[in-house]
Amino acid sequence: MPGVQDRVALVTGAAQGIGAAIAQRLAADGAKVGVLDLQQEAAQAVVDEITSAGGSAIALGADVSQREQVQAAVDTLAGEFGGLQILVNNAGVLRDNLLFKMGDDDWDTVMNVHLKGAFLCSNIAQKHMVDAKYGRIVSMSSTSARGNRGQANYSTAKAGLQGLTKTLAIELGPFGVTANAIAPGFIETAMTKATAERVGTTIEQMREGAAKALPVRRGGLPEDIANAARFFAGEEAGYVTGQVLYVDGGSGLH
Repeated sequence: MPGVQDRVALVTGAAQGIGAAIAQRLAADGAKVGVLDLQQEAAQAVVDEITSAGGSAIALGADVSQREQVQAAVDTLAGEFGGLQILVNNAGVLRDNLLFKMGDDDWDTVMNVHLKGAFLCSNIAQKHMVDAKYGRIVSMSSTSARGNRGQANYSTAKAGLQGLTKTLAIELGPFGVTANAIAPGFIETAMTKATAERVGTTIEQMREGAAKALPVRRGGLPEDIANAARFFAGEEAGYVTGQVLYVDGGSGLH
């Protein structure tokens, strides 16, 4: 089965949560994975888990909003494994606040990591993909792209990623490169836990509340998103491009 076997993948923001789950899933299915995060040391823990399970991976440190750092990371990955065919734009941060309290730094930080980061990574990775006439770009959007109180910055960035995805699909499709996005709903991660604490609740209460509101009656796990990313990243998904897949337990049905 072709899948992602022997493909080289770069997963950003992969030291924990959704990114770590995607990196582990791709490696388990035979990809050689660059696990990238702001701090290389944090990424190394995920690499150790992958290699101990028999997979191939290297840890990379970079600020995705800085071109020279992204270029260096991609060069290192391609030099180690011989190319780059799969990119997962997952790096992200939160700077939640109501509009009247939101500062310029709150806005700029979120835009730089989510949007500029995805642009830079895609811009740099696409050369390897176009040269090989094969590539898969998967970007993490969110159900917040529909709008969410206290997240004017985050919602805008995640909506922007959907526009970027569709444009990449149009421009890169003739070269054998697909681009798709995943829009997770409630997913239990360290970031979600921090959000719960910030608003004065617990992750357990947040999980319970989410489960009651969803048709599937449970909250999401990083592995749910990893499954979707693995589909988009696979060779079999070559006729699927420009799509936004909401992995949200049916929240959009209400």
